Amino acid sequence: MRKQFSILFFCFFSGYVTAQFHELGAFIGGSNYIGDIGTNKYIHPNSPAFGIIYKWNATDRYSLRAGVSISNIKENEFRNDDLNRFSRSLKLKNSIQEAMVGIEINFFEFNLHNETITFTPYIFYGISYFKYTQFYLTPNGSFNPPTFNDYGKDQKIAIPFILGFKLNPNPLFVIGVEMGARYTLTDNLDGSNPENEFADVPTYKFGNISNNDWYIFTGLTISFTFGDLPCYCKD
Repeated sequence: MRKQFSILFFCFFSGYVTAQFHELGAFIGGSNYIGDIGTNKYIHPNSPAFGIIYKWNATDRYSLRAGVSISNIKENEFRNDDLNRFSRSLKLKNSIQEAMVGIEINFFEFNLHNETITFTPYIFYGISYFKYTQFYLTPNGSFNPPTFNDYGKDQKIAIPFILGFKLNPNPLFVIGVEMGARYTLTDNLDGSNPENEFADVPTYKFGNISNNDWYIFTGLTISFTFGDLPCYCKD
């Protein structure tokens, strides 16, 4: 009895700790921002976005996921259904460099060892740390675009939520499509609510300063699997 228990314990522990599948891959897609400049559409990728993804599949339902992503978010109010924003004709461009970690949850069992095609929707919750450019806009009259004033880089926290769908055509790789929204802890991705030494200058502020900005990544993922097979124990 003790011997059987020891064998079962060893198989479970070694399978959990060292014999899980890992994934390493890339994200390729587009980005857009939601804030006080630009269109009122929530998902409209208009700038390339790229990233690297790592996953540790602890079970066939849960994965720990980490990654880094880069993109230049941009907006142009000339292409806007809101006449008030169209008349302002403001433009935005900001660079985003992001590091993210969290947990990915599969709706169905997703067994990477299965030699037949397996698929599942999934969601991801986590936390992001990102770097962006700080700036403010100064008006130049009714018919001239405002001046872009860059005053350095800053780092902030964002809360990411990702919804996706993935499948593995074979045990060697996984492909997927996903949309990921990031709620940022800043309202100044667009220069509408400057911080630091410019926070108390009311002429630099515009839009709804009580709402923080968002940015969205939408695209494809492809990852390759590696790692030992789990321990299967016979009765």
